[in-house]
Amino acid sequence: MKPRITVLTLGVDDLERSLAFYRDGLGLKTEGIVGTEFENGAVAFFELEGNLRLAIWPRKSLAHDAGLPQAPPSATDFSIGHNVASKAEVDAVMELAKAAGAAIVKPARDTVWGGYTGIFQDPDHHLWEIAWNPAWKQS
Repeated sequence: MKPRITVLTLGVDDLERSLAFYRDGLGLKTEGIVGTEFENGAVAFFELEGNLRLAIWPRKSLAHDAGLPQAPPSATDFSIGHNVASKAEVDAVMELAKAAGAAIVKPARDTVWGGYTGIFQDPDHHLWEIAWNPAWKQS
């Protein structure tokens, strides 16, 4: 198997609210909500770098599709890392997220490993770590 991730799907409680957060607040490109003609089909996709897509899909639809009961969400089950090119860019993304309605759970600061990171939660409590790692070259 070649390890390749093409879509990250986040279960959300309110599709319209999450669409507004990612599209209007963070500025991610999307065609908006699609699939409304199908039962449990309404979803929104956002274009990311490297042919990666971020999908937001109602939690109940995700549970239905997987054939599992819907469980209470936990913010600490999963986090998304967004690495940027500088400390200033970490600060800028954190401010953008805050202005979009994110909860800042860890303000940006220097780390013990020599980097600089901050963590926010989206409206559905998914964790996003915004990081600058001096050992990783960003394009």
